[in-house]
Amino acid sequence: MKAKSLYDNYVKNNLFMKMILLFALITTVTIVTFSYFMFNVMSESIVRNELENQKKAMDSVNSYMTRKYESVQSIMLDVYRNESLSLHLAYFLQHPFEDYMKYQLDQYANEADIDMPKGLEYFDNKLDSDADIANLMLYSSEKQFLFAYKQGHVSKLISTNASRSYIPDAMALENTAVSVPNAWVRSAIDQHEPKLYAMRVPITDKNTFKNLGQLLVYFNAERIQKTLESYKNQLKGYILVLGPAGEVLFDSSDRYYGARYPYADKIDSLYDTAMLEQESYVTTLTQSQAGYMVIGIAPKAEVAEAYQGLKRTVILISAICIVTVLLVPILVVINFAKRTNKIIRFMRKVESGDLSARIQDEKEDELGQISRSFNDMLDELTRHIDRVYKAEIKQKHTELAALQARVNPHFLYNTLEVIRMRAVSQGAKDVGEMIYSLSVLFKSFVQPKGENTLKDELETSRLYLELFRIRYKDKLSYEIICDESLAGRRIMRMALQPIIENYVVHGLEPRRSDNRIRINVWQTEDRVQIQVEDNGSGIEPERLESIRLAMDSPEEAGESFGLRSVHERLKLLYGMDYGIEITSTPGVGTIVTLEFPVTEEVQHV
Repeated sequence: MKAKSLYDNYVKNNLFMKMILLFALITTVTIVTFSYFMFNVMSESIVRNELENQKKAMDSVNSYMTRKYESVQSIMLDVYRNESLSLHLAYFLQHPFEDYMKYQLDQYANEADIDMPKGLEYFDNKLDSDADIANLMLYSSEKQFLFAYKQGHVSKLISTNASRSYIPDAMALENTAVSVPNAWVRSAIDQHEPKLYAMRVPITDKNTFKNLGQLLVYFNAERIQKTLESYKNQLKGYILVLGPAGEVLFDSSDRYYGARYPYADKIDSLYDTAMLEQESYVTTLTQSQAGYMVIGIAPKAEVAEAYQGLKRTVILISAICIVTVLLVPILVVINFAKRTNKIIRFMRKVESGDLSARIQDEKEDELGQISRSFNDMLDELTRHIDRVYKAEIKQKHTELAALQARVNPHFLYNTLEVIRMRAVSQGAKDVGEMIYSLSVLFKSFVQPKGENTLKDELETSRLYLELFRIRYKDKLSYEIICDESLAGRRIMRMALQPIIENYVVHGLEPRRSDNRIRINVWQTEDRVQIQVEDNGSGIEPERLESIRLAMDSPEEAGESFGLRSVHERLKLLYGMDYGIEITSTPGVGTIVTLEFPVTEEVQHV
């Protein structure tokens, strides 16, 4: 029943609420669907990037092992190219070791090239030149012996007669593919390191093409790990190198050395997935010539960690969007309800006789239009009432105020002129000049002008200074210097009068006869500078700092009001880079400098 009551009150008869609910439903479904597809696309992109990083790491491993395979092949190619070395090796593999030693001594005596490695020294040098080689072995299939080298210039001759060892049988079955070291050979050379892989090359007499034995090289598999250092922070899962039978030649996870990879039968294609230790992405890279396979294993759970942050972000953004979509319409409905109730409330005020009620609603929608129409109706009603008795009284007051505004200035000007003429006729010329300057100065203050020129401002300053020159009976002198090209530049009104007044009040000394003030105007680049310099009493450093702080403080009554007013107006009109600068030396004088930007000249009609 409660749900039905809510439906009847807020939904059933409310078309606007139905539209909001439908909009919220459609928008929510759209956001969820879009977020789902966006997450799938981005997560697949991340998976591809992770597998691509793994592929690059596999390429690096493959390139390393290919180089090692080619280096082993090149050892025998170099032997076949060198006639002397080829004969040494063939004799060594077909004769007892004691006979070879005698043969080698004879060859040393006969051969002139002493810089060329002789006999088995060549293989010893190869071992020294490649630190990745753990063992290098020469096997004679005819004499059934194994001559083994290992790092540190250690060599050992080992008899491998078939009656005492399985090594001849193992060597007969071996091929040129990369594989794990044979257990019998390991035991014979006392090599028990599990992290090794073997490469072999058959040794053939280049004249008779008879197989003489094999060159067998054991490499340290841990050196492959160095090729993965640059991918350490990017690589997911692990990388394997498997031999033809699935034996582990290299394992970056260090878990499967010494055995056949247990999941080798499940790996059969590139960029596939397989159930190994867990569901994993599998990437393979085959080296057909050397017979090994590089495999990248990336567990799906580990790769998924790379886009867990993305998943949380998408969920969070989707949730915020859904909440916003639900919240905004609710706020809109509440706002419309408040505005509607406000209109009803003001209508009831008017019904009770309050014709001053007005609805403040500046919006342009339907409710705003209703509010303005309601206000217009009340205004028209009020005007109709005012037309009877208020309009006439207001009109009389307006006319009287306008008449006074016109009469008072002219009355004052005319009165000052009469006084001036009276003073002149009585011989008081100085009084006449003061009254004339005051009259012109007053006119410039009260005259409404939209713009003021630098020339007008300087003339106002001259009249102001002239008043005080006459008052102090020539104890004050002044000088105004300005380039005529700057006379038409715009400047704010009343820019210099407060500065001059500040000097007259605080800096001028009536007892002195050499009081002097100079106004100098010049242009530097895009600025006009006005410098007002006097020889007054100056300002003490502490007081000067106080004045500077006061000019940048909020407006207050009291001292420095005029200077602060000019300083603030310069900043408001022209920007924070402009204003007043004050420098002063006690007993010497004060310099006030103000700047304003160069503007276009005022056009006089």
